[in-house]
Amino acid sequence: MRKKLIIQSLLLSLGEIIYLLFLSLLMSNDKFFANEHNSMISFIVVLLLFVFSAAVSGAFVLGKPAMLFLEGKKKEAMELFSYILGWMLIFLVVLFLTFAF
Repeated sequence: MRKKLIIQSLLLSLGEIIYLLFLSLLMSNDKFFANEHNSMISFIVVLLLFVFSAAVSGAFVLGKPAMLFLEGKKKEAMELFSYILGWMLIFLVVLFLTFAF
């Protein structure tokens, strides 16, 4: 069972990383955020993107653990959540070390 949780957490973490990669590529495109004539619309787009991103990230990180918790599998839910955070920390450290040096 533990191996299944580790693989599931890895896949959820990779999904989050891929989503963040897509989002960063979108935000690095100047066409969407450099338009000075529509500054009000730019603010709205950024805020909507922030809210949407929080929902998607919450689904990746908290969705499956919350479902397990509500099914009464509290230990599995906490393990899965811990594994997800652990994988994300590993990805963060690897990315930091890759681009810091």
